[in-house]
Order: sequence, then structure tokens, then C-alpha cells
Amino acid sequence: MGRGYRRDSLTGVPAPTTPLDVDALVSRHLDGVAVDAVSVWWGSPDGTTTYARDAEVPHYAASTMKLPLVVAAHRRHDRGELDLDAPVEVHDAFASAYDGATFSMRQEHDQDDETWDARGTSVPLRELARRAVVRSGNLATNLVLERTGTDEVAAVLRDAGCSPATVLPRGIEDAPAREAGLDNLVTAHDLGLVIGALVSGRLVGAGSARELEAVLAAQEHDEQVPAGLPAGTYVAHKTGWVDGVAHDVALVRPADRAPYVLAVCSTADAPEQTLYDLNAAVSRAVWEAQR
Repeated sequence: MGRGYRRDSLTGVPAPTTPLDVDALVSRHLDGVAVDAVSVWWGSPDGTTTYARDAEVPHYAASTMKLPLVVAAHRRHDRGELDLDAPVEVHDAFASAYDGATFSMRQEHDQDDETWDARGTSVPLRELARRAVVRSGNLATNLVLERTGTDEVAAVLRDAGCSPATVLPRGIEDAPAREAGLDNLVTAHDLGLVIGALVSGRLVGAGSARELEAVLAAQEHDEQVPAGLPAGTYVAHKTGWVDGVAHDVALVRPADRAPYVLAVCSTADAPEQTLYDLNAAVSRAVWEAQR
């Protein structure tokens, strides 16, 4: 469960010694609901933990897998192995990570109609990577993954210091791989380590770090961590959601305090909005506790 606060490694200001009362928030929002896990990791971009609650519990990744993917694409670009400005033909059939069989995607499961409308034409890889984050586009994600590769995604996780519990072996809607037991899993702690290492320049070059943070700050899905913050607060983040799952990992840059990282992963038999509201409430509690 929750651990008490510790001295902030960036500001040196002693934090409260009582645990963040996430349990009360979970009870308030998910009373009577079957809960698999609600995981929270709050810390500094350098990876120092301020508070953790079940932060090492694996959750289905949903679209949070797009964060290490776009980092991986930029890393390969920085090394000269991949041209992010090269045009990519847009298609909706892909080889499975399990046996190479082809699977097709469905537009109704996507939030990014623009990429689907571009089928049969070409779009720059950099723009597809942007849509994978800003719109959480699924088709854009698989097109980026097809050229980046799961090995480079795994290298990003390793270099960020992630645990073996976080694995991202397949793309979106890869049913053959999923049925064979290849699933995308993350922990709140590991998501926090990835975004912290990214914005600190430990995973990509300085130019790519700035570009990717700006992309994360432009995300259009703000129902979770940003919803718990005062209006106008700077947030660079990546969400993920499917039925019974809602996650958000964020870098928050308050105007008057040191930046912090918050990752919230909630898996429960509850409506989407209920999980959004819970994660926003956790975000609000962290903001107030840090003050």
C-alpha cells in the first residue's frame, strides 16, 4: 500500500510524513466495484520516489505503450537508423508479432480518423508518431512500430531502468499475438521512469527530448491527471484506456515548484468516466500534498 513522503530530492523541502490517502479516494470512487489494482507512482524526473502505492503491479498497457514507442522511433532517428521525415504508405494490415500472420485493424476502435482517411497515400513518420501521442492514434501507432521494431522499444524500457514486469511485445489489435499470450503490460513505476528519463535527456538527444515533451504537452485527451490540476498548469502526458482500464503518466511543471512525475494506473470493473474521475482525484491530492 502507500508509503509515507520523503524529502524532495530537487527542492530539499521536507514533505509530509503521513501517507497520501489514496485508499480513501479509491473507496469513494469505486465503492462496491471489483478492483484489480489502483497503482500510483509520484516522484522526481530523476527517478526518486516520493510516494508509491502498488506501483510495481502490472496492468494492461492500453495506449501508454505509445510513449516508449515514440521514444524508440526518435532514438533510432538520432542514431541515423531511421528517417522520421521519410514518407510512410498508410495501410491497415500488419504482420502479427506471434507468427507473422496478417491481422487487420478497425477504424471504429481509433481516435484518429485523419490517418485512416490517408490510406493509400503517404504520411511522414514524424507526423504519424505525433498522432500516436496527441490523438492516441492506433493505426498511426502500428505504422510507427512497423518501422521502429519491438526490440528498440524493449531497449528504451531497459535503459530507463524499468522492471521485467513491463513488456511491450506487440502492436495494437494484434489478436494472434494476444491469444498466444503476448500482451502489453506496464507498471506505474516503470511508466514514471520512462517519462522522467525522456524529459531529463537520458533516452534521446536534447533536440528529440524537447520535441517529444512538446508533443506530450499537446495531447488532446486531458480527462485524467490534467483534470485534477489548476487550469493552465503545464502537463506533458500520455493516457491509455480500454474497458475497465484507465492510465495516465505525466510530467507536471508547476510555475512555483520543481517539476514532478505522476503515474496512475487503474484497473477495475467500472465505467470509463468513473476511472477518469478517480485518477483525476489522485492527481488533485498529489498537487495539494506537494504544496
